[in-house]
Amino acid sequence: MDKENAKKRISELCILIGEHGNNYYNLDNPKISDYEYDMLMNELKALESEFPELTEPDSPTQKVGGIASDTFTKVKHAVQMGSLQDVFSFEQVKDFVDKCKNELPSPRFTVEPKIDGLSVSLLYENGVFTIGATRGDGFIGENVTANLKTVKSVPHRLKNPPELIEVRGEVYMPRESFQTLIKSQEDAGIQPFKNPRNAAAGSLRQKDAKITAERMLDIFVFNIQQLHGAELTSHKASLDYLNGIGFKTVPSYIICDTYEEIEAEIKRIGSHRDNLPYDIDGVVIKVDDFAQREEMGSTSKTPKWAVAYKFPPEEKETLLLDIEVNVGRTGAITPVAIFEPILLAGTSVSRAVLHNQQFIDERDVRIGDTIVVRKAGDIIPEVLRSVKKGGGEPFKLPENCPVCGVSAIKEESILRCPNGACPARLFEGLVHFASKGAMNIDGLGPANIKLLIESGLVKSAADFYELTVEKLLSLDRFAEKSAENLIKAIENSKQNGLERLIFALGMRNIGQRAAVLLCEKFPSMDSIINAEKEEISNIDKVGGIMAENVYNAMRDPYTVALIERLKAYGLNMNYTTEGKVDSRFENKTFVITGTLPTMKRDEMKKLIENYGGKVSGSVSKKTDYVVVGEDAGSKLTKAQELGVQILSEEDVLELIK
Repeated sequence: MDKENAKKRISELCILIGEHGNNYYNLDNPKISDYEYDMLMNELKALESEFPELTEPDSPTQKVGGIASDTFTKVKHAVQMGSLQDVFSFEQVKDFVDKCKNELPSPRFTVEPKIDGLSVSLLYENGVFTIGATRGDGFIGENVTANLKTVKSVPHRLKNPPELIEVRGEVYMPRESFQTLIKSQEDAGIQPFKNPRNAAAGSLRQKDAKITAERMLDIFVFNIQQLHGAELTSHKASLDYLNGIGFKTVPSYIICDTYEEIEAEIKRIGSHRDNLPYDIDGVVIKVDDFAQREEMGSTSKTPKWAVAYKFPPEEKETLLLDIEVNVGRTGAITPVAIFEPILLAGTSVSRAVLHNQQFIDERDVRIGDTIVVRKAGDIIPEVLRSVKKGGGEPFKLPENCPVCGVSAIKEESILRCPNGACPARLFEGLVHFASKGAMNIDGLGPANIKLLIESGLVKSAADFYELTVEKLLSLDRFAEKSAENLIKAIENSKQNGLERLIFALGMRNIGQRAAVLLCEKFPSMDSIINAEKEEISNIDKVGGIMAENVYNAMRDPYTVALIERLKAYGLNMNYTTEGKVDSRFENKTFVITGTLPTMKRDEMKKLIENYGGKVSGSVSKKTDYVVVGEDAGSKLTKAQELGVQILSEEDVLELIK
């Protein structure tokens, strides 16, 4: 690939990975599998390795995926909660072991299962649990102390404690608890969690700790972040110590001396995976000796002395009973395999998307066949192949929309219903409009939207804003309080930023990040409507296909009429960056490190952004300024090595004056 195409693909990948990372880490609602996410990240790493000059400071490869939400107060981690380098083959594990042996004298390795949950830190002072926090971006997390106190196996007091200890653990939801939860969600008409990991994350982030307590979470502790009052020299010794003072540590950790021993232990853990009462998604291999870890060091994101081997997706055979054809909000006509239920990654699975006609033809999948299904990344089921023919005829998608009967059109490999008034498109579009990432209207889930459509009260998203308490009370599903709450949520959504509304309109290929980029360039709905295709495609990280989709949507009679009605109901049609003063730092990248004299780092970050600057978590050749305080550490050293300009807090304030 040449440099120009590489730059374009890197930009596309940064947007894709950013959006999927936000869905996974912050919304607890992944749209793709872990495996697909890892493959996107690997592609980005490979391109950045080949063209290092194209690596952006805010690239997903340069930072941990999560952020600290505004739901909880922030906690600054005394020790960074980083991530591990993922590997996907035994060959890569051997490369890691060989590298360690080349750099270190006779290294030993701890090998332990990788629990699939939510990473947290627990701080104890004189044996008393004082603060519990999520990982967030690795530097700033969320204070979830009250919720963590409800988690099984989190000790409130330690036995024979040191003066201070902070540990890192993985909060998870046992499979039995997960099955109970999703059954109750399905019974209540609520979209169930996709897997135990997302259920654990969503449960720990509840505003009401009583709800967290009901979810029956648990924890395994696997690392000491900081320790005062005791001396430890190795990882295994630290796990033994943690066991002794009252923590439930990661199970079945052992010491290995050779690659062959490590491979055997990975295979052993993998063979028992299905029988465990909790989910694991891999095996972690770490240099055991702390002094040797110091010698190997770390990158800005991951330690060099550890890797996480990720298990390949689990595969099982089942009988294909039927192929159902569904219509989505953009009109895409999608075949779905219906098969005899099988247990994959702890959940019962009976459906999988078959994507398009080409996908079906390539695998020669027919009703009555025995097929192989996997749950890639433990989230999304997919049909891999047909292994035994059942005598059925080759399946062909219909020429007309199966819902409204309008003739379908083919766009590349996708068959699409062009009818904007198609009932199936209407339902899916309304669910998207009200969803958390879009207009975030609490109480407008799929079940309520279906009821509103069937009652004739809602025929487009604009109709949400004509609803009243009286109209809702005419429906069986609503009582006075729930009706009042929904009307209040709908009214509050009018104040959402324009970027949310743009995303809510459901234009093809326009995700949350693309909506923000569009609004930054065209800060009003009218300016977006009047923008030319070329102007839109000139936005950095917005390609020609995305530009064409926006341009066409803004000239579609259905969309135009919808926007005009939403304007009339008082929805916000302008984009503002709160606190933005001017653009003197536009196209400038800052890194903040150390303790500043009078300002918190978050305050400095907001100040820089208010003047158009961008703040990154790592120093690179593309960094313009590094703002330093006391105990600046390795970032200051790297900035000096690269010749990046160093600023104090006072220097920044002077630049602003």
